Amino acid sequence: MFGRPREMSRNPHSAGHTLSEEVALDMSMTDVSLPALLLRRATETPDAPAYIFMDPEVTGTGEAETLTWSQLYRKSLVLADELRLHGAPGDRAAIMAPQGLDYIVSFLGALQAGFIAVPLSVPQFGVHDQRVASALEDSMPVVLLTTSAAVGDVHKYATGHAGRPAPGVIEVDLLDFDETRVVATTDHSRPGAAYLQYTSGSTRTPAGVVVSHRNVTQNVEQVMQDYFGTTTLPEATTVVSWLPFFHDLGLVMGVCSPLVTGRKAVLLSPLAFLLKPACWVQLMAKHPHCFSGAPNFAFELAARRTSDADMEGLDLSRVHVILSGAERVHSATVNRFIDRFAKFGLKDRVVQPSYGLAEATLYVATPDVNDPVRTAHFDLERLAAGVAQRCEAGHDASTELVTYGPPRAYPVRIIDPETGIEKPEGSIGEIWVRGDNVALGYWHKPELTNRMFGAQITQPSPGTPAGPWLRTGDLGVLSEGELFIMGRLKDLLIVDGRNHYPDDIESTIREITGGRVAAIAVDRDTSENLVAIVEVKPVRDNEQDSQMNSVSRAVKSAIWKEHNLRVGDLVLVSPGSIPITTSGKIRRSSCADLYRDGEFNRLDIAV
Repeated sequence: MFGRPREMSRNPHSAGHTLSEEVALDMSMTDVSLPALLLRRATETPDAPAYIFMDPEVTGTGEAETLTWSQLYRKSLVLADELRLHGAPGDRAAIMAPQGLDYIVSFLGALQAGFIAVPLSVPQFGVHDQRVASALEDSMPVVLLTTSAAVGDVHKYATGHAGRPAPGVIEVDLLDFDETRVVATTDHSRPGAAYLQYTSGSTRTPAGVVVSHRNVTQNVEQVMQDYFGTTTLPEATTVVSWLPFFHDLGLVMGVCSPLVTGRKAVLLSPLAFLLKPACWVQLMAKHPHCFSGAPNFAFELAARRTSDADMEGLDLSRVHVILSGAERVHSATVNRFIDRFAKFGLKDRVVQPSYGLAEATLYVATPDVNDPVRTAHFDLERLAAGVAQRCEAGHDASTELVTYGPPRAYPVRIIDPETGIEKPEGSIGEIWVRGDNVALGYWHKPELTNRMFGAQITQPSPGTPAGPWLRTGDLGVLSEGELFIMGRLKDLLIVDGRNHYPDDIESTIREITGGRVAAIAVDRDTSENLVAIVEVKPVRDNEQDSQMNSVSRAVKSAIWKEHNLRVGDLVLVSPGSIPITTSGKIRRSSCADLYRDGEFNRLDIAV
């Protein structure tokens, strides 16, 4: 099971194996484990910086912590040795550490031991996190990896389930990584499952997506091919990210892509970004040929809260690409971001809409990287009927959608979710995907895995395999060969017998209020009514009634004008009232439950 133990020192080869003893590492790395890639980096460029983490307390401008490839490799071996005291390859190791280098060491140490990593968040402020608890109960880890700063909160979750003993707890930052010890190595020549990515959707119970080593390397290589035109990136390339490591985009971009490409990452904490969004933009300016990404809301925050003084002396002309993903991309937000930073050299082609999902490891589609963000206008009446008919921008009843380009990386089909029959060009249906990026399934959920990962197309067109296909749960359309995203299938609103897409409605309202919005349909008597929950900044008491009335009138008028839809109820609430996922997505089903139970603290109660 394990390789022959040897005494470990600071030499990356001293742990009992050399590069030749690992799997063959040719330029195609799609069958190579992540620990084998780490060995390659530690062998070829031992002293090169691998990950640089900026202290959140100084918001990206103070002291930074750095791990070289050889340091990271050595630490992963030491941690792997500790992990073998708690279990064996195939067991799960949950990571519940704050954002930082210890999280990366924990992740790669777990893989080095042959464990299946489970990246999770640290419960905040002593409040019980049911989603973390559900993930732990589902994955049944034998050990929790954390730090001394978070161990108090983590210990509360170290309980047994279903007759199993409580998991052990390792404080990674307290290990002696410089100690000379005898360590064993794990055979990584037949890599399988690497980690469980727990979904952050709107349901109460998350599902663990089983992601393999091959899924990761294949997906990262395809990202590089589509965004850079090559998998061999310029040496100056730097990954810049503040996204949480327990989120799929944060993990693959911030941790896995540097490992696969051999290029360093400069990382912030999510807290640093939220405190000062400018620090993200500053880092992109300071690192030429950088590759970064974020959800739509981050571009809005950065554009609104970055001053000219923050950017003094900085140049964004060398930024290679910033992908916008993890939630619906809004062209108005992208344009505000580009316009805001154009004076500092930001090119209009830099921001690239990107579509993906955890079940596909991460990435599925993006437009040509040399093109600026492009949109198309569609007739709303036809969209309500399930047909994407293009129209002129000035059309009275139209909506603007961002294109994700012709799918290039992986096969994509638009399918009728009820019949499994392919939809013709211009017809809206569920997006189905296949390829080496598609994950292995859901952890210990065979029926759900078969339904979502083993879908079969009824009477497939010539050249289209019958299956298996991944059902994404996303509604989309291919119009003139380009992919457009409509929203989640389960979130589709049916009001007055017509289909409405909540993303479109929310976008209309957001342009008026600037805050977070949730559009839901609620049963009333024999029909469904549109309910919009809108976050607004409260004002002084003597002005609140006037503000609430003004917002209410403007929103209801815009929804009627743009969507020919009456708002059944407009709920105005304070910022932070709408429940969101860890990636910032609206939990619409939770909003519906809160609304039905009357649990929103309404600011508009007198309106």
